[in-house]
Amino acid sequence: MKINTNNLKFTDNTNELDENTIFVSSKQNEQYLSNVPSTNKIIQDKQLKDYFDFSKIKVVGITGTNGKTTTAAAIYSILLDMGYNVAFQGTRGLFINEDKVKDYSLTTPVQLEIFANIQLALNYECDFFIMEVSSHAIVQNRICGIDFALKVHTNITRDHLDYHKTIEEYINVKNSFFNDDSVKLINKDDKLVKYKLKNAFSYGLDNPATYKVQAFTFKNGTTVALQYFGEMYSFTSDLRGTFNVYNLTAAVASIHILTKKSLQGICDKVDNFAGVAGRMQTISYEPYVIVDFAHTPDGMKSVFDSFKDKDIICVFGAGGNRDKEKRKIMGKVANEYCSKIILTSDNPRFEDPDLIIEDIKSGIRDQSKISINVNRKEAIKEAINATNSNSVVLVLGKGDETHQIIYDKMLQFNDKLIIEEIINEYK
Repeated sequence: MKINTNNLKFTDNTNELDENTIFVSSKQNEQYLSNVPSTNKIIQDKQLKDYFDFSKIKVVGITGTNGKTTTAAAIYSILLDMGYNVAFQGTRGLFINEDKVKDYSLTTPVQLEIFANIQLALNYECDFFIMEVSSHAIVQNRICGIDFALKVHTNITRDHLDYHKTIEEYINVKNSFFNDDSVKLINKDDKLVKYKLKNAFSYGLDNPATYKVQAFTFKNGTTVALQYFGEMYSFTSDLRGTFNVYNLTAAVASIHILTKKSLQGICDKVDNFAGVAGRMQTISYEPYVIVDFAHTPDGMKSVFDSFKDKDIICVFGAGGNRDKEKRKIMGKVANEYCSKIILTSDNPRFEDPDLIIEDIKSGIRDQSKISINVNRKEAIKEAINATNSNSVVLVLGKGDETHQIIYDKMLQFNDKLIIEEIINEYK
């Protein structure tokens, strides 16, 4: 990638070099160093920060298997409500002061793009730059040279084993983000997290923590009682689910650590946050249909736990050319919670959708619950047709994605729009 900022040009691609461009060398491109002309300046990725002055902006990094996007978006939204200028970079793109500046990208872009985005945020006089940090970005050192004002941990569960190969490697990668002296906020209830104690704050529901949820209820929305050094505070939200109690508590605690403002004042802003498209997003109340991005066993369980009082009809599949071992576990979780399970395509990529479904099906003990429909639109329609007055239809896996990936084709497909189209047919 090539960027032009602060009157200097940088690239990590030798094909983009011209006489005035500085080449940024990293482990990913060092094999191409011989292609760099002797007239071009070469710097290491760790030296890139010497060409930027980020002293006037606080960078916040959020990592975890689940909850990154909602937690980051809540921090961004609440800080905006408090009158700050804020940028947010993540799966859904780059946002600066409520405007979408760039469209969907990698969860964490390459190093040069991150630096260009932070510089752009500075040009808009942003006080904070909130970013999601993926495990891939940590391994590939895309965050090299960034001094984080705060690092936030949501949770660690099974994911991305197509890349990391073992769960142990994945856990170690996530934990490496917190193995320094940076100010950090840790989910104390996560048994897998390991971190350096220096400058560490914590939050949680079950274990003693700096920011401790003492009680919560989902009656008429969500109400949370939060304890901080013996004092009690509270916040409310329309977002449902225990996992959102964690996400919102992490957001409140993060802002308190960053701004030192009144904790209750921060809590009072939570109710203004409407959530993130594709994350526990209610598309219809009659019938009751929800879309969520959950695509891991733990993510699905968290969604299901929020509807124990409902007759759950679930539509889901699994991504092709990704971790195959989780598919059976996803089926097992669905079997435990759902009255009806409709297995369908997610993003099959270069795998046979029928074989992916068979992998999921092998984890479902009660096969009478299963219906199979590879056509995702038809599967969603079948689920809606099966509803009763106590049903909730949970369409999982793709969230607010706008396309379905079949082989190397990107076909237009959005769960929300499909659901609305089906429901409108009945009106």
